Amino acid sequence: MQMGLAVLLFIHGSATSGRSWDALVPLPATLHRVIRIDLPGHGRSAEPVGGDYSIPEQGRRIGTVLDRLGVDHATVVGHSSGGHAATALAEERPGLVTALVLIDTGPGMDAFIAPGPTTIDPAQWPPTDEQTRRFASTGFRAGHQVPQELVDEMRGMTHRAITSAMQVSTAYLNQQALPQRPRALGKPLQVVFGTQDRRWRPSSAADYHVVPGANVELLPGVGHTPIPEDPPRTAAILLSFAEIHTAQAPKAT
Repeated sequence: MQMGLAVLLFIHGSATSGRSWDALVPLPATLHRVIRIDLPGHGRSAEPVGGDYSIPEQGRRIGTVLDRLGVDHATVVGHSSGGHAATALAEERPGLVTALVLIDTGPGMDAFIAPGPTTIDPAQWPPTDEQTRRFASTGFRAGHQVPQELVDEMRGMTHRAITSAMQVSTAYLNQQALPQRPRALGKPLQVVFGTQDRRWRPSSAADYHVVPGANVELLPGVGHTPIPEDPPRTAAILLSFAEIHTAQAPKAT
């Protein structure tokens, strides 16, 4: 355990796991205690008892994990729908969250642009590798190969876990446009968006300017998943933001 280091908590998006941060983690790990979490039904986390995948419940579960790890404060980074869980954590446990980073997290369903089907017929589950690659292809810029690890992880999930994760994210956005949530919380906010995002309209990143003091940065030539597409640029933004707000975080007593 890296005691004394500021904590960076990474939360993945739907149909993947904490492994999705593999290309990025070595860059901040020498300066921060890095924690990755698998959301319910993803990676090594079991599906929730009772089937409660709701975003507020995800926030509560993450808070419990941080308590068990002895974490008092963290800069929380969410990719795609992982940004919903990150925001919910700040809503449920504001004292735990020093600052928020949202990476290609769509601000509202009106910004969703991904073409084609967003689900796979349960009768075809588990999908073939090729079906999985087609399903996941909009998660990257055009021409970027879908990593085999993502294909394997998605095929290892249940149909219920994937569809539930998508449904609760949609419900969370329909309940309230996402930028209004950090606006109400008053947490420092960094938004990162790829200009080649094929799931969410890249210009919608500007919606986050309603949050006072929000930093919004676009990454040219990058798609929906900057973590493997351009780790150095993504890490540079995260580290710069985290350094500023770690210095401003309240000290444990």
